[in-house]
Amino acid sequence: MMELVIDSIRVSLLNHQRVVILKQKDSERYLPIWIGPPGADAIAVRLQEVSVPRPLTHDLMNNCIKSMGGVIDHIVVSSMENDTYFATIVVRQGDETVEIDARPSDALALAVRANVQIFAAPEVMEKCGCDLIRIAGLRSLALMRVPILQRKPEVLLETRNVRGSQLFQIL
Repeated sequence: MMELVIDSIRVSLLNHQRVVILKQKDSERYLPIWIGPPGADAIAVRLQEVSVPRPLTHDLMNNCIKSMGGVIDHIVVSSMENDTYFATIVVRQGDETVEIDARPSDALALAVRANVQIFAAPEVMEKCGCDLIRIAGLRSLALMRVPILQRKPEVLLETRNVRGSQLFQIL
């Protein structure tokens, strides 16, 4: 398995879709995963350390797992079938390990709350992984990334389309 970290969350002006960009640790390979606004918000709230008065859904899930004696060990982006990503949440409870099928957005939202490693199956990275130039669309944007808060993942906003290439701008 290949270890990943959350690099950024991007928003398209054209269709308001969100894409979470996972970066392979110790490499310049990226895995873009399109997710819905609620999933993107759930991940961003935790990454940006926004305090909320009551537990959100993924906080509740994490608390339930803990209260039943389980610990989230790691998550895996396990496959991609028919343009849909699949993820697995790996939970340890004593000597047992349980694998729970999940959407990548839910698995990532739990991973940031439990502060656990994120992995991708090698075949997922081989099939869907790409370099930043391909994501940004232009070579000149390959290094154009600025952290939001103390090197926290960026939230980017698509601004225009140039010669068929998507451009993104920091929010």
